Amino acid sequence: MTTPPIRVLLADDHAAIRAGLRLMLEQAPDIAVVAEAADGAVAIRQATALRPDVVLMDIRMPGTDGISATRAITSAGLAHVLVLTTFDIDEYLFGALRAGAAGFLLKSVETAALVDAVRHVAAGDGVIAPEVTRRLLTVFAATGPGPATPAAHPALGTLTGRERDVLAALGRGLSNADLAASFAISEATAKTHVSRVLAKLGCSSRVQAAILAKEAGLA
Repeated sequence: MTTPPIRVLLADDHAAIRAGLRLMLEQAPDIAVVAEAADGAVAIRQATALRPDVVLMDIRMPGTDGISATRAITSAGLAHVLVLTTFDIDEYLFGALRAGAAGFLLKSVETAALVDAVRHVAAGDGVIAPEVTRRLLTVFAATGPGPATPAAHPALGTLTGRERDVLAALGRGLSNADLAASFAISEATAKTHVSRVLAKLGCSSRVQAAILAKEAGLA
């Protein structure tokens, strides 16, 4: 049985950039660009109508910006969002991840890395540009862990012991394959555990859950 292609929605206010991204992505036989949007409001409407697997989202767009659109799309469970922007500004990085983006890349990314990132995000993993990973970790190191108490994060109290272990692993950046190896379970079971953790915590992405794990002192 043939595996259906990963369906991608492109959201960027520059037509030339959308055309370039389409060309890059459609070189891969397992990826299909199903629609384009020139602003965040249109991206939300198209995500609602088409339910793509991944939305490739720019940050700076007229009207509804990429962070607001990301929050709307991920909170409704319409698609995974991979942010692709020219600017590696902290406000954009943390704003996008807290809004539920599953990944953050710069537009200087090579074709092979972009295609690989889309595949990872579609599979439920997170992707962060190497250029900003060090800064992300530095910010966590500088702020230090917060108290891992139900009062600080009420939903933590609803997690089972295994689910807390999974959350801690997400905080360390483990993929589904890494989780499966660490806990001696199948990748399908690992994915199920991650889905339950995200649902209980009200998180839209594993990156969002990783931030919570760091803030709660679990990772």
